[in-house]
Amino acid sequence: MLGVIPTRDAMKLAQQKGLDLVEVSPNAEPPVCRIMDFGKFRYDESLKEREARKKAHRHALKEIKFHANVAEHDYEYKLNHVREFLGKGHKVKVSLQFRGRENAHRELGFELINRVIKELGEECAVESAPRLMGRTLMGIVTPKSGKK
Repeated sequence: MLGVIPTRDAMKLAQQKGLDLVEVSPNAEPPVCRIMDFGKFRYDESLKEREARKKAHRHALKEIKFHANVAEHDYEYKLNHVREFLGKGHKVKVSLQFRGRENAHRELGFELINRVIKELGEECAVESAPRLMGRTLMGIVTPKSGKK
């Protein structure tokens, strides 16, 4: 803290120390400057940014596919995968493709997707309710906030 000094004196002081005069707050009255090694400052900032990117958790959209006439064991197996993905913080797209004569009984597909959502209960939040797009029925569930 050197107080208020003329710019030329501040530049001379910085050159004597082999450092840079960096303007920190140009809008202040008078402008605030700091004597520092600007190259080192930028390098440290890039390291912090890289570390923050490394620690950032990217959430992927995972998909689990069912069929209208899924066996009970297969259903449980796939439901466990949905739970695993939600536990890791991923969104999960639960889809069901109707094939052939299954198109005549679309209500079975809606029942199955709603059953998945009901059994997940407190573990997930429904982002997109089950809806039909062509021959595919899909819904998206996300982990409850606060879980990772």
